Amino acid sequence: MNNNILKKYSPVKKAATMIFLVLVVLFGSAFVTGNDSTQNKEAAIEGTSVQPQNGEEVQAVANVTEPAQTVDESDAFDGVKQFLRYTGFANCTRGHLIMIVVGLIFIFLAIRFEYEPLLLIPIGVGIIIGNIPFMEGAGLRVGIYEQGSVLNYLYFGVTQGIYPPLIFLGIGAMTDFSSLISSPRLMLLGAAAQIGIFITFWSALMLGFAPPEAGAIGIIGGADGPTAIFMSSMLANGKNIMHTGAFAGKTVDNLIGPIAIAAYSYMALVPVIQPPVMKLLTTKKERQIKMKPPRAVSKREKMFFPIIGLILTCFIAPSALPLLGMLFFGNILKESGVTKRLANTASNALIDIVTIILGVTVGASTQATVFLTDKSIMIFVLGALSFIIATACGVLFAKVMNLFLKKDNKINPLIGAAGVSAVPDSARVAQIEGLKADPSNHLLMHAMAPNVSGVIGSAVAAGIMLSFLLNF
Repeated sequence: MNNNILKKYSPVKKAATMIFLVLVVLFGSAFVTGNDSTQNKEAAIEGTSVQPQNGEEVQAVANVTEPAQTVDESDAFDGVKQFLRYTGFANCTRGHLIMIVVGLIFIFLAIRFEYEPLLLIPIGVGIIIGNIPFMEGAGLRVGIYEQGSVLNYLYFGVTQGIYPPLIFLGIGAMTDFSSLISSPRLMLLGAAAQIGIFITFWSALMLGFAPPEAGAIGIIGGADGPTAIFMSSMLANGKNIMHTGAFAGKTVDNLIGPIAIAAYSYMALVPVIQPPVMKLLTTKKERQIKMKPPRAVSKREKMFFPIIGLILTCFIAPSALPLLGMLFFGNILKESGVTKRLANTASNALIDIVTIILGVTVGASTQATVFLTDKSIMIFVLGALSFIIATACGVLFAKVMNLFLKKDNKINPLIGAAGVSAVPDSARVAQIEGLKADPSNHLLMHAMAPNVSGVIGSAVAAGIMLSFLLNF
């Protein structure tokens, strides 16, 4: 082939050729598999009936032919058709293609804009894995919902709520509660942001969701993916049966996939969703408020805080013990100073492994035949509403607190937005918006206080709702 031909055969033509070949395979697969004659094969041996003799019917075999010694061409053609029938091209639907595009968007956002790449890349790849078309019900054991498949075994940790407490263990081992200990009043901002959970709960009820489903959906407003997964695995797992109320006798739908994807999506989009809400609810003068530096916290205070927090919060909401217990346990490992190896394992290797498995399996649970429903769309809308309300409640409550504080002790309302438990992204957003208003105004350490209290608050809110709705 000469150089002129190579130049004419441009990358565009190469791409067009590849697309043409793919289309040929797609339409060829549909054509070949659409007319299946293998299920109606005639028998090779024909039987003929003869007249009865002595009152008994005798069956004679006629026209018996010896099996062919060579492979029939039709058998080879049937083999090709059988192969094509099992390919993804033959089983592909519009829903599969839509979800694969969604997975690619997740990966793009993670790489191009660095939106929570540790979460979005595993989830994006998981979405693609979960939506590679295959012949369902053929016993291939490749789908996440097929009993005995590897993905199904890994997904067990999601459906049974095993992974979220392990994530909380790692979060506890990474978290420094110093800012919260030095300024306990900022814990109120974390509590105020949880109002979005309960408003979304009532909104979901009004849209026709069963109470357990509504409770699991509401937790999205806390911007806490592990808590959302834990709640949906307990309440909206497709197995629970309603016992009272208008939904008595009805099985609650499996909403783990939509809820988890919505929660992690909004966690990743914190830098996009929160700033407009923060600017809308504050003036430039309020965004310029400078707060006093947090006081130094002693080692003894850091050690006592997780112990007291564990006992107090779990007495209030025992249902949240798997989450809160592991959160404070991880922090005790960190602050004790004598279990550095365990703290390092929990905050590095363990949480990384669990995050990988959790992200991939949650992504794979978006199998188009299960995921693409009207409820999934409503969950995403409610999740966005919940997240916006939670952000607004944190900002507005900071402004209310300022009404009762002295001029030199006021709170910058921007840190109220960090009351959602997207650690540390919400705190970073508060820092960035504060610097935009005043380049010398550093809010990160102050914002970490409501941010970490939001983690505790969302878990407590989940425990309270769980105690009311688990046996509804």
